Amino acid sequence: MIKEISMKHLACLPLLCSSIASATDRPNIIYIFTDQHTATAMSCAGNPDLHTPNLDRLAKAGILFNNAYCTAPLSGPSRGAMFTGCYPDAVGLSVNSTPMPNFLQTQTLGTLVKEAGYDCAYGGKWHLPELDVPDKEYGFDQIHHHSDDGLAEACAEYLSRKHKKPFFLVASYDNPHNICEYARSQNFPYGNIDIPDIRDCPGLPANFAKNPYDADVIESERTNNYNVYPTAHFTPEDWRMYRYNYYRLVEKVDKEIGKIIDAIDKNNLWENTVVIFSSDHGDGIGAHHWNQKSALYEEIVNIPFIVTLPGKKHAGTVLPQLISNGVDFFATVCDWTGAKMPKEAAGKSFRKIAEEGNSQTPHQEYIITETRFDGSKTRGWMVRSERYKYVLYDKGRHREQLFDMQNDRGEMRNLVMENAYNQELQKMRDILEKWMNTYNIHPTRPKLHDVPGKKLQSTTRYKTAYK
Repeated sequence: MIKEISMKHLACLPLLCSSIASATDRPNIIYIFTDQHTATAMSCAGNPDLHTPNLDRLAKAGILFNNAYCTAPLSGPSRGAMFTGCYPDAVGLSVNSTPMPNFLQTQTLGTLVKEAGYDCAYGGKWHLPELDVPDKEYGFDQIHHHSDDGLAEACAEYLSRKHKKPFFLVASYDNPHNICEYARSQNFPYGNIDIPDIRDCPGLPANFAKNPYDADVIESERTNNYNVYPTAHFTPEDWRMYRYNYYRLVEKVDKEIGKIIDAIDKNNLWENTVVIFSSDHGDGIGAHHWNQKSALYEEIVNIPFIVTLPGKKHAGTVLPQLISNGVDFFATVCDWTGAKMPKEAAGKSFRKIAEEGNSQTPHQEYIITETRFDGSKTRGWMVRSERYKYVLYDKGRHREQLFDMQNDRGEMRNLVMENAYNQELQKMRDILEKWMNTYNIHPTRPKLHDVPGKKLQSTTRYKTAYK
């Protein structure tokens, strides 16, 4: 016998239905990211030297952001920003192999999204600091260890399951990071690449030379860390071979990513899934004679960023807004999943930009990237505005750089050396100084003002965060 429903209960039904709808309508999130992948290393970015049909599929179905930057151009710090929402130096995560502070371990992105009602799974490279994400920690179930071999298959199996909750799946690939082994004349972890005829190799980049007023600390880093930068005596032919191998590694990982995209197709997941593709940082690929990461060259800090919305809304759109794929990624995943943003998190959600698909939708006037060179104490910072890019290193000759990103994306003309740009230079200095004070970025040495002409201030926002 069916019980009568009172008017009071009837009145509650719309609210209850609305609550259920909001929970079930929240999209699945699939985050696929590579390691050491520069923004231009995709054929959908107009690069004729490689073919990435699967990343092209994502870009054709989604939105390509061409001004996305890593929060730090080194694996551990970059990933720390993605999964904690904090600037690395503000919380003591500015170098590889640093343990995550205790207070952050309970508010990682996986933990927060899981608390919001999602199933969270992670496969592949973690590097915070363990290479494998510990199973059932940081909010994630581990579905595959740190290896590109078998990762796509593990993700495909996960996507084929029946899910009672929305899910957050992370697929973290190692390649094209194996270019590091190539530079050191070592074997590749996932299989070597055939040696080509030099005439089959890509040509040298237009910005192969260093700009006349480049920061001299970069060359000092190469000299002092041969294991990371064994390229001082590379010939033009060596650099062409380097670029050939790098692009083949990108194609290799593109093929693996294609298996995940096939699984999304097979399981009809596009209608209620956000798919995000990016990388933790780029690679020098011979620009300015540089390999690897850490330096703040555009090839290293500008990374691929593709967002495919539910129903493939705004498919094929290219947007120019400035995006940080570390702190902004964290904020945006929280936004889509309904997870609560911690007070320490520093990013800004780009959800509105993506869902409107409009190049005029405002986001933020600038973004910051910070660096500490791999195996070194050398530090640096980048401020990227709509038009200009300001770079500051903590020491050395020509430690300040200013470039016009509309006319000189290759960074060959340092405008710091021209008085006509003093007003823009001072504006960028002001932005960086304000950011350092806001997040309590400690100076290189006590009482040292890293930003030229600025005074050190004090704030307690992050002062004891990682002690």
